[in-house]
Amino acid sequence: MGTWSARHRWTAVGGWVLLVILALAVGSMAGRVDVSDSEALPGESGRVSKLLDEVGIDDPAGETVLIQAKGDGVTTADPEFRAAVGAVVEAVRGTGQVTAVTSPYETKTISADRRSALVQFDMRGDPEKAADHVQPVLDTVEKVQGAHKDLRIEQFGDASGQKAFDDAFGDDFQQAEYSALPVALGILLIAFGALVAALLPVVLAMSAFLATSGLVAVVSHAVHMSDTANSVMLLVGLAVGVDYCLFYLRREREERAAGRDAQTALRIAAATSGRAVLVSGFTVIVAMAGMLFTGIAEFKAMGLATLLVVAVAMVGSVTVLPALLSLLGERVDKGRIPFLRRARRQGSGESRFWRAVLGRVLRRPKLSVALASGMLIAIAAPAVGMNTANLTLDQEFGDSLPIVAAYEHMDEAFPGGPDPAQVVVKADDINAAPVRAAIAGFRERAVAEGASKGPVTVAFHDRENLAVIQVPLVGGSDEAKSEKSLDILRDTVRPDTLEAAEGIVDAPIGGSTAISKDFNDKLGSAVTPVFAFVVVFAFLLMLMSFRSLTVAVTSIVLNLLSVGAAYGILTAVFQHGWGAGLVGAEGVGAIVSWLPLFLFVILFGLSMDYHVFVVSRIREARLAGRTTKDAVVHGVVTTAGVVTSAAVIMVAVFAIFGTLSMQSMKQMGVGLAAAVLIDATVIRGVLLPAVMSLLGERNWYLPRWLRWLPDLTHDEPVAAGSASAGAGEPERKPVAVR
Repeated sequence: MGTWSARHRWTAVGGWVLLVILALAVGSMAGRVDVSDSEALPGESGRVSKLLDEVGIDDPAGETVLIQAKGDGVTTADPEFRAAVGAVVEAVRGTGQVTAVTSPYETKTISADRRSALVQFDMRGDPEKAADHVQPVLDTVEKVQGAHKDLRIEQFGDASGQKAFDDAFGDDFQQAEYSALPVALGILLIAFGALVAALLPVVLAMSAFLATSGLVAVVSHAVHMSDTANSVMLLVGLAVGVDYCLFYLRREREERAAGRDAQTALRIAAATSGRAVLVSGFTVIVAMAGMLFTGIAEFKAMGLATLLVVAVAMVGSVTVLPALLSLLGERVDKGRIPFLRRARRQGSGESRFWRAVLGRVLRRPKLSVALASGMLIAIAAPAVGMNTANLTLDQEFGDSLPIVAAYEHMDEAFPGGPDPAQVVVKADDINAAPVRAAIAGFRERAVAEGASKGPVTVAFHDRENLAVIQVPLVGGSDEAKSEKSLDILRDTVRPDTLEAAEGIVDAPIGGSTAISKDFNDKLGSAVTPVFAFVVVFAFLLMLMSFRSLTVAVTSIVLNLLSVGAAYGILTAVFQHGWGAGLVGAEGVGAIVSWLPLFLFVILFGLSMDYHVFVVSRIREARLAGRTTKDAVVHGVVTTAGVVTSAAVIMVAVFAIFGTLSMQSMKQMGVGLAAAVLIDATVIRGVLLPAVMSLLGERNWYLPRWLRWLPDLTHDEPVAAGSASAGAGEPERKPVAVR
């Protein structure tokens, strides 16, 4: 592929540009189909959304305004309090954006201490777009608060909560996306010292992302996508696109520095780094495919989007990149930065720093393995007690958003009120006497069994034969207590009332607490198959790519160590609070539930980038006639510059997410950055060479009973011969490794 692209460079470049343009055009015409609520929500929560969708009932975006006395003197019966309630009702109704406005004096939504009351209403129009036009209502409520300073008047609801989340989430990702490219480009400028060489990886990564965006839009008609999947696709696409370019470009530069002509250098880069890119790319694709086994729509969207962007970046790296290098020739070093000017490396481009480190590691390999593995196990130890949870508003945003305080005040005065459980009762005839009696019994038993303190409200939809019951759960924002209340509803109250009644077809229970529980249950059941799929298929791919059982086993073990260390750091920082102040994570106390599985898949894939690149270079040198120990030294020190540059870029980009306001994004950024840093230093610089040195020729062991496996090595004499020979060094005869 590399040789053909170099010979037909204009065809390769033109074909790539055409692919990007066509993909974007077709994607634009097809349009992206996003995951709906009924798809995104697993279990009973999904059934609630599906029932409402089937009959065309849009669950309105409900909003609530809390009016609360700040001191002990004023009560809901006082004229001042009544005036404030009237002002809120009149003000929100006057915006024209709301409907079904109710006074607490009509609905009896007054707290037991008579110091708090709730004005409730729904937003007009499509509930999914309610966040776009809730601002005038928020402004109006704020004005009423300004006129009644002795009272607390705050708003919270579906639309205002979604707006606050969208603003924070959008600002965070926008900041990350705008920062990632300049950071990557700056590090590449330092690595290469030339503008053209630094731009190539960024251009390839972004063009791969653009092409994939179009392809994803087409694919989304079969597997629905989401904004989150798009953001993760950008993150992974930038990471692997830059990595693959670096592998290829550094090898081509190294061969030219060793005195080879441009075409030979490209051929060697294609046969060595190009092959490493393919093996690495397929390994990442296998890891990302693991997300498809979760059964969760959001994860399936992220998995498909990321494996597509990796596939496109991989194809671009072994086709259009050699074509561009052939076109540019020496001009790839154009635009040198004066203060970054470097003398062109001579010989093999070995790293003096890593040669010094390796000298110490390989002098005492057993001690090195013991110290490095012991350190990683100690770092991973806190993960044993990892507590995962869906973060509450105060955990996610702290005190940075006013809406968090509003939620907490409402939940304190009306436990469970801001996020009630929602029961959708589907019946043959919703007005039948047994059905009505069962609903009344459910409302009474929910309070009697201690699941709710009320008020339990119900809305009947006669034409659709549906009833929607709202149940404020005891426990409110306390996840453990509210889940206990939910279990009472599902396991005790519902079986004794709704399920026992004749004529009721279905009665799923949803709401925020139910969504959290159903999601965690679904995620928990997916962990084992996802882990098994990723590990087994990565193992088989490494086994066939290197024809070594030992290399395959050590690859998996070392990657699991780096993932475990990342889990340990996350738990220590965000759950136990060790050093949490450094990343602004005080008081979180838990790891967001989706992160461990997400990190495992992403890190397992990305870690293989470095592993495949380093081990490929070691194997190449071994095939060229070096001893295993010499091959290990050669492979590590000649790839150290590339691995370091790639790791610094990834750590810097991921660290940007660690600076964002949302705690879940902080956790993702810190986890990814820590794992990549550990992987590129402790794993590849210490553990890998020490383990391979101790194993010696056993590194290349392949049992006879496994030799039937497909051979994906594709060794080429030109690559093998070039690997060991630096400038002025005789080439060794390639040897067969059995």
